[in-house]
Amino acid sequence: MAARVAVLVFPGSNCDHDAYHAVKHVFGRDAHFVWHKDTDLGGADLVVVPGGFSYGDYLRSGAIARFSPVMREVVKHAERGGLVLGICNGFQILCETGLLPGALLRNASLRFVCADVNLRVETTESPFTSTLAAGQVISIPVAHGDGNYFAEPDVIARLEDEDRVVFRYCDTDGALTAEANPNGSTGNIAGILGAGRNVLGMMPHPERHVEAVLGCDDGRYLFESAFAALEGSAVRT
Repeated sequence: MAARVAVLVFPGSNCDHDAYHAVKHVFGRDAHFVWHKDTDLGGADLVVVPGGFSYGDYLRSGAIARFSPVMREVVKHAERGGLVLGICNGFQILCETGLLPGALLRNASLRFVCADVNLRVETTESPFTSTLAAGQVISIPVAHGDGNYFAEPDVIARLEDEDRVVFRYCDTDGALTAEANPNGSTGNIAGILGAGRNVLGMMPHPERHVEAVLGCDDGRYLFESAFAALEGSAVRT
């Protein structure tokens, strides 16, 4: 059975339609929007928490969205093993909910960064990266002002030990350099998994690189991996 995908919408979301377009029009899956005040995910197998500036980033990025009614359902969905993909502001929101550890701080440069970056794939042991190869370098765009991933040393050590770092910023050869890190993230970390490996948070925007006509379609790997995982064993809410 084809996967069903819920794309959340908060006041200030601005990448929700990008995610919907990718799922619905590029991959031909059932996609629907879920307003932040809703308490029903509509039978979704995959929940996408999109990028943007939920609630205008007041207090700090994702801090208010964390209390939206829909996030209680997202937490329940994740706890049942459902897939959750948090992109950019979505990553920030997932950290605020506690589904992911750590926090996203202001970019080290104190400037908004909008550019294509290279990511090195650190693990294929996740529903989002099974069609990739460990060490593979892909190109995915970033657009954020608060993408500097930080966690305490013991948390970073646990992420490393449990193979939960999914992507790192790198150069075209896969080397982890300061120059390749657009925001100063600890260990060049660009994306991490939750403890159950079914929740992925990442600052880069894979939904913007799914069509070759736009110059690159490396983001397809993440969606194709997720759909392959779900359509073998769907999780319904």
